[in-house]
Amino acid sequence: MRRVSTIAVAGISTAALAFTLTACGESSTGSSDSKAKGVGLAFDVGGRDDHSFNESAARGVDKAEKELGVKSKMMTAKNGETEADREQRLSSLAEAGYNPVIGVGFNYSKSIEKVAKDFPKTSFAVVDSVAPGKNIDSITFGEHEGSYLAGVAAALKSKNHKVGFIGGVNNALIQKFQAGFEQGAKDTDSKVEITSQYLYPNNDKGFNDPAAAKEKAKGMLDSGVDVIYTAAGLSGNGSIEAIAGQKGAWAIGVDSDQYQQPGLDKYKASILTSVVKNVDVAVFDLIKSVKDGKPLTGPHPYLLKDGGVSLATSGGFIDDIKDKVEAAKKKIADGQVKVRTTP
Repeated sequence: MRRVSTIAVAGISTAALAFTLTACGESSTGSSDSKAKGVGLAFDVGGRDDHSFNESAARGVDKAEKELGVKSKMMTAKNGETEADREQRLSSLAEAGYNPVIGVGFNYSKSIEKVAKDFPKTSFAVVDSVAPGKNIDSITFGEHEGSYLAGVAAALKSKNHKVGFIGGVNNALIQKFQAGFEQGAKDTDSKVEITSQYLYPNNDKGFNDPAAAKEKAKGMLDSGVDVIYTAAGLSGNGSIEAIAGQKGAWAIGVDSDQYQQPGLDKYKASILTSVVKNVDVAVFDLIKSVKDGKPLTGPHPYLLKDGGVSLATSGGFIDDIKDKVEAAKKKIADGQVKVRTTP
């Protein structure tokens, strides 16, 4: 009896796995053949069209498809996922033959570490976290440094001397954005008033809730804040929408140059600048290294001095303060200014 039950369960598990892999192959952006080698990209919540963090990673894959001739498969996380959900997504990509497999977002750190051990011949990468493993590329950025420059710009452009920060989730990563922004603003204008708030204390929905960010931004605008920097993934679109409805107010975008995002085109006149994280560059670097047979592994920080983060100039709205922004950038790159990573 016990032996029959075990076989039956194994059959069901095998059928479920086969279904999963078939589904992966059918929705592949490169080919319906799930065994074709290519890039497996696992997005954080919000998906490719967040006009921010995930979109930047996708651009790196797009470039690799065009310049290196690789195929790709992209999958997206949902709100409230478990470690098992993320492990299953990564495993399905690796099992189907995708190499490298990239987890976009710090939430993939533990699952990447675990799954990478099961697929030692596959290269993995996690963005925004460091995960131990001989076949893992840990990609991190100097968000605090780019955010410092955003704080400089905000303080210089605010007419009310009131600026705001909205974070998606109150965790260590987003606190880096807050810390840098606050330090940059205070170093520029010691009398500036800074309001910093979060959408959620510990729920990843904070990166996928534009309505909440819109309401949070409205509250800040009502209190006289006229420059708001939002680090909240897809949620930031709601913040930008609210700011665009307030004459004389400015939004500061994040991760991608949000002025250049087609989905935000009708709001771009209100996007002062964006703190750009070159996730696309890091993703492309990894893909190329794998294709060249020399996969990147270990920690790889992309900092301000390396061009890993930057302040966008699209729209020309910060042209009048570019000298002061550049001076601040030089001080950080030279080590004269140490940017905090915690508020």
